[in-house]
Amino acid sequence: MLNEEQLAAINAPLGHNLIIASAGTGKTSTIVNRIKHLLTLGIAPSKILLLTFTNKASKEMIARLENLTSKDVAQSIHAGTFHGVAYKYLKETRHISLKTPRELKMLFKSIYDKYLLNNKEAYSYQHLYDSYSFYINSAFPKSFSDFLESKNTKSEGGGEFSNIYERLFLEFNDLKKSYNYADYNDLLVFYREEVLNKRLNNEVLFTEVLCDEYQDTNPLQYSILKALSPQSLFCVGDYDQSIYGFNGADIQIITDFTKDFSDAKVYSLNKNYRSSEHILELANTVIEHNPRIYPKRLEVIKKGEFNKPKLLVYEDLYEQYNAISKIIANAKMEHDDIAIIYRNNASADGLQACLRAVGVASKRRGSSSFFDSKEIGLCLNICAILANPKDVMGFLHVLDINKAISSNVAKDIFDALLKLGNGDIIQGLLRPATNNNPYNTTSLFEESKIEVSRLKDEFKTHPILKHSKLTTEGALHLQNLYLLFKGYSTFRELKYALGYIYNSEFVKGYVDFLSTSRARQKDGSINESLKEESLSRIKVRFDLLQQLSSNYTDMKAFLNMLTMDSSEASVGKGVNLLSVHASKGLEFECVFVIDLMQGRFPNLKLMAKSGSLEEERRLFYVAATRAKSRLILSYAKFDRYKNIDYKPSIFLKEARLIDTKAFF
Repeated sequence: MLNEEQLAAINAPLGHNLIIASAGTGKTSTIVNRIKHLLTLGIAPSKILLLTFTNKASKEMIARLENLTSKDVAQSIHAGTFHGVAYKYLKETRHISLKTPRELKMLFKSIYDKYLLNNKEAYSYQHLYDSYSFYINSAFPKSFSDFLESKNTKSEGGGEFSNIYERLFLEFNDLKKSYNYADYNDLLVFYREEVLNKRLNNEVLFTEVLCDEYQDTNPLQYSILKALSPQSLFCVGDYDQSIYGFNGADIQIITDFTKDFSDAKVYSLNKNYRSSEHILELANTVIEHNPRIYPKRLEVIKKGEFNKPKLLVYEDLYEQYNAISKIIANAKMEHDDIAIIYRNNASADGLQACLRAVGVASKRRGSSSFFDSKEIGLCLNICAILANPKDVMGFLHVLDINKAISSNVAKDIFDALLKLGNGDIIQGLLRPATNNNPYNTTSLFEESKIEVSRLKDEFKTHPILKHSKLTTEGALHLQNLYLLFKGYSTFRELKYALGYIYNSEFVKGYVDFLSTSRARQKDGSINESLKEESLSRIKVRFDLLQQLSSNYTDMKAFLNMLTMDSSEASVGKGVNLLSVHASKGLEFECVFVIDLMQGRFPNLKLMAKSGSLEEERRLFYVAATRAKSRLILSYAKFDRYKNIDYKPSIFLKEARLIDTKAFF
């Protein structure tokens, strides 16, 4: 049953409409029913675009729409994240290979090392890569050098090397283009170009665009909305939940809605169906310390007897984790209904260990993703090479697991194999063309350091071994890769291909290395039971990867799906461990918000770099409003490992859970 506020928004006339939808006010129902209303107006499904913040949200809305209309109609709606919609469009118009930032950083490093030669005064390659991504997302109107200067970084490695930084990214972007690589930012930039070209031909792609989580739109995404220029724009958001400033999200975009569009109308959803009165009262008491951009007054709909939010205080950081784990172990509630939310991902490791010690399973999202694990990363990079034997990124990552081969040498080897294989590095490994000098320069040829007696006869004369900086360990690593590809054949079912890769000596050796490293104790000895546990966890991950592949026959399609969806994945069952950012859009019966100390939450270091107390307060608001019936807050006074004393978070003072004396 829709309420009056929701109906008013749903039936808003075509134009520019902003819906202020606070936590738990039924925004999903409002958006789905708005689409149904558009259909009743005679607007074709293909002329409606729904932009969501996550793929999960998009799938949920389309599933709900199927129940209100039909599967054919719902599936005809264009729906997904900004990146997902852009990718679906571009794969029909441009031949691109989508890569994650983690993959592309390796390619960027190979160029960075060539230019800066590890100059200690320059920015690290990671910092530069992330800064450039922020530059693109912020749609800064001038050059990257000007962007760095605007951030007052000249005295910290910015101005002195600015010309080199510009050249770095020119070469990096050219290299990406030569391999048809695209990152998430490229998807948006390319899509905007395509949309603007359509506009030049007087083509209007959509009658209405609906944009969820509008408060977290960044300038690059906003420029796409402007480029689309639909007849009607239906934006849903809540300024109190704008928490993605680190990714370029600009709260000014939602703030200026009525300035940007002369016909703008603002609707407000004020009835909260999720949380108890006590939880909402606490969250609102804190968030009201931030400026009120648009008026709103939440009304509690949930009825019943509920406990007030509780504050737990501990002497030590890990005592807090242990105590909370024991509370959960004794709780008469399904563990899937419980979430522990933290500001810093560092909190998750201690929590996982303490929960495991009391026999409580947990699943983690928002950090150390299943897809970020080293063993899965290796398997997927091997798959990337099999799907595209010109994939430099996959190759560099595969060689990187053995530190005997530097990124510069790895890039030389890739180029040489491409040459030896006539554009196919697998052929270059298995059946190299006759070429006594596969490298582009003669300066590489010094006396070989490789002990060829340790190599198999079939590989010891391979021309790739002529690189003067290649060691015996590096040559053995290449030989194992050669043997993997030699034994590989095309499998009808993708899961069997993954099984072959996992059981190859190349991967098995790395798995043994990882499990041994993870079981090494402080005295250097190996805890065999921990090693067995690590091996078991790795096997479970590979089994899950095979399950995920069961609906795919094409390796490339499978890899693209993983690239688009990996950030939203969590594995297993049990207590939910979530960063605040990862908790966005979710809800749980019981929520613990932990580590509420000055310095950790709010995170004073991030505030000093690029954040603000207002954004930290919005993060607290988001964390607290994930709770439906129980909210438990906690902090510790001391961290014995780092020897740090803590004061309670200012948010506890603002929530009136501690007095001023306790805070100061």
